Amino acid sequence: MDWITHAIWWHVYPLGFTGAPIRPTSDCERELTHRLGHLEAWLDYAVELGVNGLKLGPIFASETHGYDTVDHLSVDPRLGDDADVEHLFQECHARGIRILLDGVFNHVGRNHPLFQSALDGDEHARRYFRWNPDGTPVPFEGHGALVTLNHDEPLVQDMVAGVMCHWLRRGISGWRLDAAYAVPEAFWAAVLPRVREEFPDAWFLGEVIHGDYASIVADATLDSVTQYELWKATWSGLKDGNFFELDWCLQRHNRLLDGLLPLTFVGNHDVNRIASTLGDGVAALAHVVLFTVGGVPAVYYGDEQGYHGTKTEREGGDDEVRPPFPAHPDDLSPIGDWVYRLHQELISLRRREPWLATARTQAVDLQNRAYTYDVVGAEGQRLRVALSLDPTPSARITRDDEELLRHPHD
Repeated sequence: MDWITHAIWWHVYPLGFTGAPIRPTSDCERELTHRLGHLEAWLDYAVELGVNGLKLGPIFASETHGYDTVDHLSVDPRLGDDADVEHLFQECHARGIRILLDGVFNHVGRNHPLFQSALDGDEHARRYFRWNPDGTPVPFEGHGALVTLNHDEPLVQDMVAGVMCHWLRRGISGWRLDAAYAVPEAFWAAVLPRVREEFPDAWFLGEVIHGDYASIVADATLDSVTQYELWKATWSGLKDGNFFELDWCLQRHNRLLDGLLPLTFVGNHDVNRIASTLGDGVAALAHVVLFTVGGVPAVYYGDEQGYHGTKTEREGGDDEVRPPFPAHPDDLSPIGDWVYRLHQELISLRRREPWLATARTQAVDLQNRAYTYDVVGAEGQRLRVALSLDPTPSARITRDDEELLRHPHD
């Protein structure tokens, strides 16, 4: 699966990006609306940014935010129909953009037809779900609107394998497995080899937050996991002026790279915007880290424009970090131009130095508020990255005496 070492993803949450109603309150808001064309208008922008993969949040029929699926084989009518998604895939492939879909296979929404049949007493349908001793369905992490699938049931294994193969046949390159941490590893180990029999080059990314990443990948037969540990150390080390935290995590990251290529990121649909957490100047250093360490980097839409947004624990608390994008790139505010150009420079560097995907880091000079590290390739390639928080946030990337990137520019 050599293609993954060259992948750089643009992560888009389609319902938010296209301005679809997230919590519909009427049939009118649920009716078929062809919004995926809005995303197509941004594909050339993504190519100019330098990415070659589109990592899509949920696109399947759901009740609200997309993670309460009611039909894994149908496009959410708020986004469009089957013809819309087919055209989007064609336009992506024409530009050399691979597609990663978000598969919610730990739970479904309460209006899923199988669950409704189970509530009506269908014993066959009941086998798809987990039930408490009192006969109530097991919710996902206390969310009553999400009912947990029974991953010990062969019927569920068949269903998930069938959904995966259906969309892989349509031309996607892999799956992000939502809440993979909540699903028994034995389930993935039973399903994924079946899918790989037909699609040996497919990539399977598990959403895993805590735990022993390497063991989870091995036991579940995943290809990769979300590198939340590095995400946390990046923003926390920069925010607190404690590069020792980042260096400690990068040493662990080096060992993780011995067995897999994790998905690296500084933002996604579930966390505060990096610019809100750190401020614009310091956030730039987080982007430098992202593109100069090993792994498979992903840029969350809007981060490349310096978007701000804060997640809160309330209904609609994710909306600020899942905003609509304008109709066309020309409609963007010029305020974020410098962040976009920085991303272009960093991605261009990554393209010129593809060995960075598997590179290890070595500390050269480590202080609380300044950090210099070498990035070392398997064949002895070497770049030096110097980060400093004082007197103002700055970064410099060099090879020997040649300067490859400086931020901010003089």
